[in-house]
Amino acid sequence: MKRLFNRLLPKSWRSTVVTVPVIRLHGTIMAGGGQFRPSLSLASTAGLIEKAFSFEAPAVAISINSPGGSPVQSRLIFKRIRDLAVEKNKKVLVFVEDVAASGGYMIAVAGDEIFADPSSIVGSIGVVSASFGFPELMKKIGVERRVHTAGQNKAVLDPFKPEKKEDVERLKVLQLEVHETFIDLVKERRGTKLADDPDLFTGLFWTGKRGLELGLVDALGDMRTVLKTRFGPKTQLRLVAAPRGLFGRFGLFGSSKGFSAPDIAAAAASGVIDAAEERASWARFGL
Repeated sequence: MKRLFNRLLPKSWRSTVVTVPVIRLHGTIMAGGGQFRPSLSLASTAGLIEKAFSFEAPAVAISINSPGGSPVQSRLIFKRIRDLAVEKNKKVLVFVEDVAASGGYMIAVAGDEIFADPSSIVGSIGVVSASFGFPELMKKIGVERRVHTAGQNKAVLDPFKPEKKEDVERLKVLQLEVHETFIDLVKERRGTKLADDPDLFTGLFWTGKRGLELGLVDALGDMRTVLKTRFGPKTQLRLVAAPRGLFGRFGLFGSSKGFSAPDIAAAAASGVIDAAEERASWARFGL
């Protein structure tokens, strides 16, 4: 309505203010998550992404701060951004804060242009799987592991059994396939901008300054300065965020039925593990 009213006014009376919607994609990327440990996934971001593309604006700005995570969720988020960018015919401008690495960088390449701070961390185009092994601990505490399967490979890489060479080789094959998908996506989006550097797809990561030389980012700069320079000093940045009440929309912790004491205890215990994994993800980049 506002847009229609603005068009009916004489040119000299029309508003020259440009509003650019901004999405913040911050955190580790995983299919799970919840009220106690929010994370980035297609389910948690789709609504925000679609709302941002519904604005009457020349572009959508995306702030990314993620050390990575699930390659599937990363690609799903990337694809939703690109699908809407094509459908709505809008430019996507991505701004890296502390880090856009691994899956975080996969999402970043959804941008038509990527901007970073000179000290941002970008890259880490690779695949990693991490776990723990407890076979000696089981012997020490006198616990017998009992696993029964139908299918000889249903219990591969069991953390309570000694690691087998053939299981590791099978995992490496899977990792290489996922890595190839990641590489192809980056090459498709960045094209000739990428430098001919043998380390580019080895999992190494760099500062934003070095990332610019390698073609991983297009320019150095911050969101406010770039948008006001490009669309005019009156440009307004409109943060697109999920609606939130004092205790969530549906209850004390966001549930229509609330949580019982065991629910809260279980979620808290799970949250401790998730927090440790998330902390390790950020620590890889010195953050």
